[in-house]
Amino acid sequence: MQVLSVNIAQAAPLFVQQSEHVRRIMSGIQKQAVQGPQQVNRLGFVGDEQADLTVHGGLHKAVYAYPVEHYAFWIAQRFAALKREEPLPHGAMGENLTLQGLLEADVWMGDRLRIGTALLQVTEPRQPCYKFNARMGFSHAAKMMVQAGCSGFYLRVIETGEIQAGDAVTLIAGPRETAIAQVNERRRIGRQRDLF
Repeated sequence: MQVLSVNIAQAAPLFVQQSEHVRRIMSGIQKQAVQGPQQVNRLGFVGDEQADLTVHGGLHKAVYAYPVEHYAFWIAQRFAALKREEPLPHGAMGENLTLQGLLEADVWMGDRLRIGTALLQVTEPRQPCYKFNARMGFSHAAKMMVQAGCSGFYLRVIETGEIQAGDAVTLIAGPRETAIAQVNERRRIGRQRDLF
């Protein structure tokens, strides 16, 4: 298990199609990979921003991690929806950490991850919103994330430190009461009627 990239962004305009109108909203979803060690504090990576702190960021959602293994799925879905094949750079899901070898089925709420000199704790899966639709370029991307269970997960910063691409990820098991995959499955079943 390792970090493939650390991704950050300043809040910037995102254009969202709603009915016949295009709205301009601020968002921090447009993350890009950065090189070298990056300082992570209690509220996330230095230099990273979230525009809507009611649903992103804060102590319990300071860092967002996403498995690179899901990228092939999203490339295929975008091709089906947009009829064009485009690569997705790390950070395309809005994640701070693009991880390899650590899927939603592998982590439970309360598990800790030692990465670089930082210690992070898994708090919850991502609940995608309309901004994810805009980022992916098609209107049902958020529903597909719920249906597929490929949400990634949020992390709380227990010990501040530095993280960079190439760092190993060490999983330290927590109480193992609620798996991220279990929460995703409950959300999928609860929203099944909304998915089609």
